[in-house]
Amino acid sequence: MENKLHQTLSSAVDAGFDAQVNLTADLVRFPSTRGHEATAQDFMASQMRARGWDVDRFRIDLEAIRHLPGFSPVHVSYDNAWNVVGTHRARRPEGRSLILNGHIDVVPPGPAAMWTRPAFQPHLADGWLYGRGAGDMKAGLIACLAALDAIDRAGFRPAADVIVQSVIEEECTGNGALACFAKGYRADAVLIPEPLHECLIRAQIGVIWFRIELQGLPVHVAQAGEGANAIMAAYKVIEALGTLEANWNDAKSQDPHYNGVAHPINLNIGKIEGGDWASSVPAWCAFDARISILPGQDLNKAKSEIACIVAQAARDIPFLADNPPEVIFNGFEAEGYVLADADVPVTALARAHRTVSGEDLNEVASTATTDARFFGLYGDMPALVYGPNAEHVHGFDERVDLESLRKVTKVMALFIADWCGLHARSG
Repeated sequence: MENKLHQTLSSAVDAGFDAQVNLTADLVRFPSTRGHEATAQDFMASQMRARGWDVDRFRIDLEAIRHLPGFSPVHVSYDNAWNVVGTHRARRPEGRSLILNGHIDVVPPGPAAMWTRPAFQPHLADGWLYGRGAGDMKAGLIACLAALDAIDRAGFRPAADVIVQSVIEEECTGNGALACFAKGYRADAVLIPEPLHECLIRAQIGVIWFRIELQGLPVHVAQAGEGANAIMAAYKVIEALGTLEANWNDAKSQDPHYNGVAHPINLNIGKIEGGDWASSVPAWCAFDARISILPGQDLNKAKSEIACIVAQAARDIPFLADNPPEVIFNGFEAEGYVLADADVPVTALARAHRTVSGEDLNEVASTATTDARFFGLYGDMPALVYGPNAEHVHGFDERVDLESLRKVTKVMALFIADWCGLHARSG
């Protein structure tokens, strides 16, 4: 029976795969960077309504989530910040419910000249779909729809509710997923099809975003020795933060998931700006940074260590000793997460993966974060992160492997069938 169901669902995925790829390409065309996700969310809502699901399109209410564990501070407007949730309701709920979660937001494409083709003009070549967000993670988001479509095409319906969440801000705060949590969406398990090379995340690091603003003393460059160069001072602060990064990496030896990972804690200086004139000693400099923390590492203590090492570096710079830099935490304040006490859903996913691929499911300790933390840490819901092979995410010529996507969609359909159970569609 299991083999017959596998063949039936596999054929159903194959039958709809061209349409799935086209739908993914349609979604990639929306430049859904931060603050510009609404039209892409309208598209997702229309797709869910066309399938007859209950659709909840709601604006994120900061006041409803600000007090919750996992909230990340923001300094941007949420007036146009929308989530979309579609619920495929079981007629006679019998199985275990499931949330399929994915994010609609993508990171900025960067300089257009460095892309082979425009970032938001998807194209197919050599078995890959190219475009910003194709891999991270619009292919996975559409796979949520396609897996359920395949079950329907095969003549079945899930025997439990399946909730599909299209959320914003996974790339910067996670507040979109948190807003779904605040609205009361719960299930017996969660599956997030992030681009994971067909692996399962067993552990993921936490992430902190922060901004450092430094002052200088502007003078004409002819008297540079009498001024204080804020840009050069920033280099010294960055060097000090590198020492903190090294210290935190040393702690990996105590972590069972990361002690074999070469460099789990990564500091990234993502943006820097400063000065006003080439012949003036710069009066200001600011940079935005991201650093990670290990699972179990105290978030507030980590923030204090960041502020402390910046203050220590400033004391060694004459002008900054009396004019200390400002440390602003804005964006990710994400704890690490370890998938634990989840043998039943993990076994079901591993079984589906093995049935489709013929291989055992590999587990990884990720050096990035995902929205899984909200479900696992704050909702007591096992959150499985598993998805297709993708390359150049956050880079140029981002792409997703279509055969891997096909395989993952089959795994998802089989996992849904196993986890939720199936009813005949006419039943």
